[in-house]
Amino acid sequence: MSNSPITQVSESPITQVAQYSPGPDSPSGQAAFPSKLLLDLRGTRFEIDREVLVSLPESILIVMFPNGLILGRGHSDPYDDDDNNSEESISLDDQIIFVDFDPACMDYVLDFYHEAQMAGEAQRLANPNPHLHNSNQHNLAAQNPLLNKQAIIVLREELDYFAVIPPKTGFLAKDDAPATGPVHADPSKVNVKTQCGIHLLEQRKIFTALQRNINKENNVAEQHLIDMLCVSGFSRDDEWGYRDIEPKKTSIVSIALVMLKTTGSGNQMATAQKLLLFWRKPARKCWWDGVEVELDQDEHKLPIRLWARRTWTLELVLV
Repeated sequence: MSNSPITQVSESPITQVAQYSPGPDSPSGQAAFPSKLLLDLRGTRFEIDREVLVSLPESILIVMFPNGLILGRGHSDPYDDDDNNSEESISLDDQIIFVDFDPACMDYVLDFYHEAQMAGEAQRLANPNPHLHNSNQHNLAAQNPLLNKQAIIVLREELDYFAVIPPKTGFLAKDDAPATGPVHADPSKVNVKTQCGIHLLEQRKIFTALQRNINKENNVAEQHLIDMLCVSGFSRDDEWGYRDIEPKKTSIVSIALVMLKTTGSGNQMATAQKLLLFWRKPARKCWWDGVEVELDQDEHKLPIRLWARRTWTLELVLV
């Protein structure tokens, strides 16, 4: 059995644009895809370039578009002779794509992408390659894209939490099940779920839970994962860049983005190249984490066993 702390995720077709036959009058014999898309993220509108959208991390796109995304409408009616029925003639408002995704998370990702692109451009201007047109240099860049592109490490966590209340508290009269499920239960239980969510939301350190699991199980592979990420751009005390509770769920989503370091110590590039394994191939790790917490309940402390099922997705993107 492999000691790898993460499991490779099968390649997803989420970013593969669905193909369709172009209309007979389509220029260059190609389908006319819109250059800009209008997304509605839980009531917030985003106008985004098509190229930017498809360049987003696979692990984020698959959450935004679990059933895939068709860019462009094509000619669904072969008998439609209306020459004006094209993507360019359709107003942007008529092309709104509704997505169940937090707009604050999208803001964070897009802002970081812009920052990474600026940093990459500044690096290229500061260190111009005089042999850029040399065929050997082209071959070298093809083998190692880190030489001419800025890489971003994407770490995403999905956390589903469950609160178990000890029967001796007298809190549960008939039902001693975990305080999870639909929010139509006893108001006291709903309050417990809310407080548990707030408690976990405030735990913003990225590596605390995984390090706790390492200390408990003495997992060398997981420790190596933390060490590799911290050499490559993270620091051990880093916090999640985005973290929030999903609406009407006992679930918290967190994302952290850092620019991959390729210079520094002697083996810095070698370590960075290991992370190229996750370029276009996100990988996952899942584990259970249980802690004891005390919540304020009717002017006394209520002991809770708080369980969290954490799923990490690690990915590398190039901009």
